[in-house]
Amino acid sequence: MSFVSVFNELPLADLAKLAERATAVDVERALARGAHRSLSDFAALISPAATPFLEVMARESHALTVKHFGKAMRLFAPVYLSNECINNCKYCGFSRDNSVLRTTLTVEQAMTETRHLVAEGFRNILLVAGEHPKFVSNSYLCDCVAALHAAGVPSISIEVGPLETDDYRPMVAAGCEGLVVYQETYNRDVYREMHTAGPKKDFDWRLETPERGCAAGFRRLGIGALIGLWKWREEAIAVAAHAEYLLKKCWRAQLTVSLPRLRPAAGEFEPRHPMTDREMAQFVCALRLTFPHVGLVLSTRESPWLRDGLIPLGVTQMSAGSHTEPGGYTGAGSETLHRTEHGKIVEVAAISSEGEHCCATEQFVIADMRSAAEVAAKLRSLGYEPVWKDWDPALSESTVP
Repeated sequence: MSFVSVFNELPLADLAKLAERATAVDVERALARGAHRSLSDFAALISPAATPFLEVMARESHALTVKHFGKAMRLFAPVYLSNECINNCKYCGFSRDNSVLRTTLTVEQAMTETRHLVAEGFRNILLVAGEHPKFVSNSYLCDCVAALHAAGVPSISIEVGPLETDDYRPMVAAGCEGLVVYQETYNRDVYREMHTAGPKKDFDWRLETPERGCAAGFRRLGIGALIGLWKWREEAIAVAAHAEYLLKKCWRAQLTVSLPRLRPAAGEFEPRHPMTDREMAQFVCALRLTFPHVGLVLSTRESPWLRDGLIPLGVTQMSAGSHTEPGGYTGAGSETLHRTEHGKIVEVAAISSEGEHCCATEQFVIADMRSAAEVAAKLRSLGYEPVWKDWDPALSESTVP
């Protein structure tokens, strides 16, 4: 039985009502549960009634995070391989129907981007690409992973279009350890409205992706909802239910939950259900109190002020110095830029009059523009240790005497 079957039977409507109508007594009961909190407790902790308890929640969240993760922050950086995509997603800068500049990096160009990040200290790289089999084939992804692995990058993850288990296995064998896939929204009606063309329209196929990744051997699984497409409390409950399921079903893998909020992008989609910064802090604390061992990931979508403020509350992994376009760090791939409309090439980009190449269109605008060094320095000033590398493949590979 997959999570789709479990999801279809979840009392989401009842939990959503609890998240809206919980009383102070419900919150106090949830806080008193200790290490055995349920989805009902989680719903109470994200309710408006829990707002006066946020300081109490923050203290316990901080204590649990230090207990299980220490005062360390795992840093990573994304390398965008391609912004070609056959899906039409209303909120995404890479959406097929957007008129944007696109490119796909060669394996060597991807390595150029990676070497730049390695020079900055990163040893944890997330490979990101739009979903387009012509440009981003399975063999291409395997080649990119193998090249990074051969260059000594110890931690490689992918965030690409969902694949079959047998398609993931060669990537794991090539040295990929992590799979990240956001459901975007767990509301079926909103999902149908947001995804109007392409294979991403299949809600259930995407929802089962972490399980296929687990079966393929990934040692890290990452999930999340894109906050702003639907009511955040309902999305949070669904994310929590998904995390609860994966912790039991995929217990061999480490689980992370990402907390992305919609940011400006090509297409100019506006969040319909925005989340305040205070609500973001409440979400972080509720996740930590309910799932003490789960990693919480915060990207450069958020402002420096908010990211710094959330560090003590439960976040364990952060991106830094990020670019969300192919070639964003070094300009790699700019010579193959082209513009598309409705999935078709309409023109090839030319070199600018200053002699510099144009840039590919970014997936979304980042909010934290600080360099990796600046983020690391801030972490140290707050008493945290930036962790660039937390494991090595050699630890799980057999050796011959």
